[in-house]
Amino acid sequence: MGVVSTLQERLVRSAATVDSSVTLLADFQRWFRERLDADESRVEIIPFTAMRGWDFAPDTHNLVHETGRFFTVEGIRVRMPGAPVEEWRQPILHQPEIGILGILVKDFDGVPHFLMQAKMEPGNHGGLQLSPTVQATRSNYTRVHKGRAVPYLEYFQRTERHRVLADVRQSEQGSWFFRKRNRNMLVEVAEDEDIEVRDGFRWLTLGQLHHLLAVEDLVNMDARSVLACLPHSPLDPADTFPAPLAAGPHGTVGPGRHALHGDADILSWITGLRTEREVFTERIPLREADGWHRTAHRISHESGRFFSVMAVDVTAGGREVGGWTQPMIEPHGPGVAAFLLAYADKVPHVLVQARAEPGYTDVVELAPTVQCTPRNYTHLPAGATPPFLEDVVEAPADRVRFDTVLSEEGGRFFHAFNRYLVVETELSAVPEEPPHYRWMAVRQLLDLIRHSHYVNVEARTLIACLHSLAV
Repeated sequence: MGVVSTLQERLVRSAATVDSSVTLLADFQRWFRERLDADESRVEIIPFTAMRGWDFAPDTHNLVHETGRFFTVEGIRVRMPGAPVEEWRQPILHQPEIGILGILVKDFDGVPHFLMQAKMEPGNHGGLQLSPTVQATRSNYTRVHKGRAVPYLEYFQRTERHRVLADVRQSEQGSWFFRKRNRNMLVEVAEDEDIEVRDGFRWLTLGQLHHLLAVEDLVNMDARSVLACLPHSPLDPADTFPAPLAAGPHGTVGPGRHALHGDADILSWITGLRTEREVFTERIPLREADGWHRTAHRISHESGRFFSVMAVDVTAGGREVGGWTQPMIEPHGPGVAAFLLAYADKVPHVLVQARAEPGYTDVVELAPTVQCTPRNYTHLPAGATPPFLEDVVEAPADRVRFDTVLSEEGGRFFHAFNRYLVVETELSAVPEEPPHYRWMAVRQLLDLIRHSHYVNVEARTLIACLHSLAV
């Protein structure tokens, strides 16, 4: 109990520290602006024929790399009986390798700091974003590209000398990736261990990271995912989570405190849906993805909706390789991902949905209350939009606890944005939970993040955002 309590207390101290002896927030902001100004990276949209090392396979038309590594663009056939659209075909990214997303943690004066990287990805709108210490696919860290070694990788491959705070395989976007997983890790080194801070890296406290999460398009998706996996959150103590808007003291979110649904009931609900819901996904050649058409620059749906597959030529500084070409997914419009937040017996709950996506490993994962691209619904009749969309995008300003536009994974997605919101409401505003929705205590969701394939990547971002509201 002492070790758990000590770690929790240290994380709370880190969340409360906005200026530390190692890094002042203003100094970091100045440093990051200087790196942005000095960044000479260039990303150019190119025709598919200009890609180097990539080509369409003559038999399947799948888009593949000459090494057979990295990833492929292929097709899937999907059948979901009972869904609004029961059958379709689409392109999807198949990347069976499991990458490493890792953040190094070290105490300075008893305050945990996190080693973060200013990293360029080709899909980032502004070039650099704040990334984990290590963010690398297996092809990258085994140096298939014949580039430089990944800095700090050894701390995450050989952990026996250090303290592992979190190590869990998590999914990524199930609409664009086929069963993609990454290893999300937090590894703590001893306070007296000397760590060389390489060019492009800085130590930051949780309080600084929480402040930066509110900055549009700054903290990248992989960093948010890893931070959501913290084993003890600043949400845990009773005196740190934001009070409800209604006057009065707020309660603890510790174990056993009046969750609307018991832990066993939540697990049974998820298992029941995974057992009963039918989702059939079959990999097919890209040439069999009916309704999708290829031009010199794009593979797009005939309706003009959803997304396109396109290609870029990248010149990058500070990367293991200085330049390359690759295909990417380009969404058609920004998305919305939002939690409705309410208090039951003064304990914070969020309304989650059990969402099926064709690329998930285990049928459904817990997702935000709202997760959609509104533009995809503009052709549908009134009332066909996703539940609760209007509740979050039209919420009164005094009910919005978090509202920031953040990018999705810039290594595979080109200018992919979601507007992330946390909107407070009353339990009475949702008098009856729809079949695939449940109110969950935030503590219950945090517990499930410690296990694979329960909480999707958009919900993990929102958990990181909730962490940022905890002080």
